[in-house]
Amino acid sequence: MPEYKAIPVEPSVERNVERLLGDFGRSDDVIVREIRHAGAESAAAAVLYIDGMTDAAAVNSYVYDVLSRSLNDAQGGEEAAEGPNKAALAGELVFGIGAVRTVSELASLYGSLLSGEAVILLDGSKHAYCADIRHWKGRDVTESTNQTSVRGPRESFTETLRTNTSMIRRKIKDPRLWLETHAVGRLTKTDVTVMYINGIAKPSVIEEVRSRLLAIDIDSVLDSGYIEELIEDGKYSLFPTVYNTELPDNVAAQLLEGKVAIVVDGTPNVLIVPTQLVAFFQSTEDYYQRAFYASLLRLLRFGSVLISLLLPSLYIAITTFHRDMLPASLLFNLSAQREGVPFPAFVEAIVMEITFEILREAGLRMPRAIGQAVSVVGTLVIGQAAVEAGIVSAAMVIVVSVTAISTFTLPAYSMSIPIRILRFAFMGLAASFGLFGIIMGFFVLLLHLCALRSFGEPYMAPFSPYVSPDIEDTIIRMPRWLSLKRPDTSVGSGGRRQRRRW
Repeated sequence: MPEYKAIPVEPSVERNVERLLGDFGRSDDVIVREIRHAGAESAAAAVLYIDGMTDAAAVNSYVYDVLSRSLNDAQGGEEAAEGPNKAALAGELVFGIGAVRTVSELASLYGSLLSGEAVILLDGSKHAYCADIRHWKGRDVTESTNQTSVRGPRESFTETLRTNTSMIRRKIKDPRLWLETHAVGRLTKTDVTVMYINGIAKPSVIEEVRSRLLAIDIDSVLDSGYIEELIEDGKYSLFPTVYNTELPDNVAAQLLEGKVAIVVDGTPNVLIVPTQLVAFFQSTEDYYQRAFYASLLRLLRFGSVLISLLLPSLYIAITTFHRDMLPASLLFNLSAQREGVPFPAFVEAIVMEITFEILREAGLRMPRAIGQAVSVVGTLVIGQAAVEAGIVSAAMVIVVSVTAISTFTLPAYSMSIPIRILRFAFMGLAASFGLFGIIMGFFVLLLHLCALRSFGEPYMAPFSPYVSPDIEDTIIRMPRWLSLKRPDTSVGSGGRRQRRRW
């Protein structure tokens, strides 16, 4: 609120209250409780708070009663104690509430009031006391519905900032876990907290995060997606350069690797920077199982992503340009299926992919009780009817189905979106140039990924540039007793994860 920054708090309680009510349009949720001495015309003190954001019981049972009694005692017992002395006496009692700070400008006063704090004004004092007794309804800590796991903690973040930071604090009990909070958004004044472990996170990355947040000039921040879009590298790239998660254990693990977490008030998604491409293929559950099982699952994910990206385009290229690569029996079978299909393989694949994307989006937007049933039944009915009507071949239905299922193996939903978009580009290249187009497109994609950076760190690390010690936790995961060092690509002052195996 820059327009109020130079306006000081006046010594008169009534003038301050009148100014505040006028600025707030005398809104019904702004509660003002004044304290007057017997026979006095002006108020000696006032307590202001926003209904629904402040603990009204604490205001009524402690703040208002204790403040009223102390002012009355000061008036009866010390008649000479007027103005600042009376304010100082009441101020000492107010400090018994807990976290209380003084402000001298209306901008700070309004910011505290709109954050749920109770504001105490004392006649004759040029300062206001802001008591941190915030209290509002919030969602309980529940299991994540987007990032599920078989083994590991079930808790996920909520929409309350302090709940989220406390969940991370509970996992990392070290004073070097530092927090910085900034208000972002001219109108919303959304609290954005930067968390990192001092001595592990790179100072250059911390400074870069801080500078990018402070450079944001926007009216509102209603979700972490606002922040992600404004601070990310490669703004025209399809690939996300900021990692987001709902799991506190995931954030804690990444902080221990030297990353920086950005927690936004009002959203259950926490941002992690810098990030690398391999992070989107890794799950926290990989670290709760034996290394052999985790490595097998990771290989399965990488293979599934390649299937999701390239399978339709490979089908189009082989059936259109490279039929001689197929065994004779399979070629005859596919030719028989496509005999009555009026469209080329490319059009056939495009129609089926777009149909599936529509069904997927409809299943997400429908009420949860019927969304899943409609998406499953719709896919089966439409696929079967399309084959029987001769619009598409049965082989194409199988290819599209396997491709769609492979997409769901990615732990990070934000990475599945560019894979789905690039799939259409590779299908176009396959229809135009065959396998040569797919190979050239794949090389261009690799060059683009190698050129990307996330807050100054290479996006394709540790493959490009190649960092030998960090390879142990990429496509496969080495046993924990062999993982002695933190990643060199994100740690400021190196360090060992452990000193001994047992």
